[in-house]
Amino acid sequence: MLSLPADSHALCVAPMIDVTDRHCRFFHRLLAPRAWLYSEMTTTGALKFGDRQRHLQFNEAEKPVALQLGGCEPEDLALGAKLGEQWGYDEINLNCGCPSLKVQKGAFGACLMRDADLVADCVKAMQDATSVPVTVKHRLGLDGETDFAFLQDFVGKLYETGCRIFIVHARHAVLGGLSPKENREIPPLQYDEAAKLKAIFPEARFILNGGLTDVETCLDELKRFDGVMLGRAAWHNPAILAQLSVAMGHIDAMPDEDKIVEAMVQYAYEQITYGVPLRVVVKPLLDWPLGRRGARQWRRTLSDNSLLDLNDANLLTQAWETLKQA
Repeated sequence: MLSLPADSHALCVAPMIDVTDRHCRFFHRLLAPRAWLYSEMTTTGALKFGDRQRHLQFNEAEKPVALQLGGCEPEDLALGAKLGEQWGYDEINLNCGCPSLKVQKGAFGACLMRDADLVADCVKAMQDATSVPVTVKHRLGLDGETDFAFLQDFVGKLYETGCRIFIVHARHAVLGGLSPKENREIPPLQYDEAAKLKAIFPEARFILNGGLTDVETCLDELKRFDGVMLGRAAWHNPAILAQLSVAMGHIDAMPDEDKIVEAMVQYAYEQITYGVPLRVVVKPLLDWPLGRRGARQWRRTLSDNSLLDLNDANLLTQAWETLKQA
């Protein structure tokens, strides 16, 4: 049985490759103290043969944070789950939704939805290797498998393993002919189809993902889902995480922006001493003041290669003061 609070996943930030790295998660935590954060997808091969510290390292301030794994071999996924727990992650998530060509060549991601029995074996192996929750992120279906019965069977077989948290990207995946970006936009959103799962599996938790871009829609969907997961909206408009945190009662008021900048400056100084370029640390902040007077200058300053090459964290302070003056 799950030992997590009933509202643990009420607000989540999706795993996004080249986006939700540890620096992005540190910033998101400042905006949303109770959000459940996810790592970029890490392949089992990267953990088996690559630099584990580079892939698994994170700041304690990011917690709670989940490790998303990509793979299709139960033994390798079990190793990844075990390592994730050892490094302190609060959840291990299996990717069954990514439609990229690279993932398809590796026969994992959305491809896994073709074989629910294999996914069940993978989940069971991961559960046996760790004591933290093992969860699954998936689509409604893929290619020709668009009947709800297909989705119900897929979720049902994982439910039988004891899996109780499902993150549903409420679109089908099209593995032939559509890019990952097109797979986030062209297949229609079907929130009602995803909601049917909650009625069939009432003891499981279902987190809605896909197309959530405003506070009002998120609050409406929380009436029938156990949580909402924001993807690109959290990247292109980070302030929405703080707005949702207030609307959901996670915090009493919008975070003090001066304190957020102060924390990020201190964090940037620390990361620079470890050899991390300033441009990597400030990248998640570029669209933070979206829609505000001075936002364009803020972005221009924090994207200026000549300034970033100086690797001085005080650049962030200067950009913030300029924004406030505007």
